[in-house]
Amino acid sequence: MRREDNEVLCRVGPDTPMGKVFRSYWNPIADAKQLSAPDGDPVRVRFCGEDFVAFRDSSGTLGLLDEYCAHRGASLALARNEENGLRCIYHGWKYDVTGQLLDAPNHPDPEFCTGFKAASYPVREAGGLIWGYFGPADKEPAFPHFAFFEPPVSNLYVARVDLNCNYSQLLEGGLDSSHVGILHADMANPGWASGIFERNTDANNPGGLAVADDAPALSIETTNFGFHYAAIRKGENGGQSIRIVPFIMPSARIIPAEVRTATLFEVPRDDENTSTYLVAFGEFTDDRPRQLKQSGLDDPRLYSEEDFKWRGTWENRFGQDRSTMNESWSGLKGLEPEDAAVALSMGPIFDRTAEHLVPADAAVVHMRHILLEAAKAVAAGEDAPPLPDLTKVRAVADTEIPAGADWRNLAPDNIGIADKAAE
Repeated sequence: MRREDNEVLCRVGPDTPMGKVFRSYWNPIADAKQLSAPDGDPVRVRFCGEDFVAFRDSSGTLGLLDEYCAHRGASLALARNEENGLRCIYHGWKYDVTGQLLDAPNHPDPEFCTGFKAASYPVREAGGLIWGYFGPADKEPAFPHFAFFEPPVSNLYVARVDLNCNYSQLLEGGLDSSHVGILHADMANPGWASGIFERNTDANNPGGLAVADDAPALSIETTNFGFHYAAIRKGENGGQSIRIVPFIMPSARIIPAEVRTATLFEVPRDDENTSTYLVAFGEFTDDRPRQLKQSGLDDPRLYSEEDFKWRGTWENRFGQDRSTMNESWSGLKGLEPEDAAVALSMGPIFDRTAEHLVPADAAVVHMRHILLEAAKAVAAGEDAPPLPDLTKVRAVADTEIPAGADWRNLAPDNIGIADKAAE
């Protein structure tokens, strides 16, 4: 990859092309549990290098403002949340959810407030997440509608993890099917240490594989939401084992399991920090402790739901226990510790000029191409591609079809508009 393209891909500040791409869409900005109570604690939001504050007022309405008070810059995350507004503790300036200044105790003219309004941003709650839009008001897109907005909240498993690396490293891992049977061998093939393939029978497991094939051929189709691709492996019965993963602009993908799917968003906090939001839904019956264990988020050395910070670093070797590596491929427990370790081990921003790509990386390359084309368009004054209704976009867990059959028939509503095969 050219160095200048890597810079465009990774830099997300307010004046960068990729930052403008992300600001063209609604993005998750918080776990809904963070803002569950009226007049609760304001929540700091860092998005693409800028700081905001989200809150729920006395009537339950959500607000999203610049973090720093328009008077003299004190953080509104410290503000009093009361009587339908945030009141800065420094000089008492009070704002409602629209940014309207309601009170300025240190100004003698009561009419001053009438004509003063701080910046506010559209904010919504859906699917267990809080969403924000930070682009131009006249270009605000329709609010997206994902399939996981539909189930009862009791069927949702929502998690947030904050990691210290660029969003693209995490997103690329999520679009790389060939690593599933290798990095996640403990879950994908529990028999690996004995030299045999043993299918994981846990229907909740998104890391399970139906066959032993770590070099899948990829077939990629561009769609009106981004693209989807099939990882094509040799089937057990002479056919092809198909796993379909969609990529949704600007940074989401859907990962399948037999009885559930997981939609993940890699949301840039800035160039070197990312919030991963995971929403799993389906017919699974696992309780939250089991979900956390499967994700690898049950180790307090590495993660706490109190602050969402991932604490795996080189100082604790990302949680790796090398004494277990005779029976554990990675020496790590769970999907998130494995994915986080490899992404963080690359450093905050990976120098992609040093990489050597293979055919199994085709989906990663295609994602880069789509994002760079969107950045080019936005830099030229054009709009980023809009999103369609996403409720019927599907991922498909490993399914065998006859050799030569069209894998797209497994997800006919994913609406392809152009083909790109990578064999």
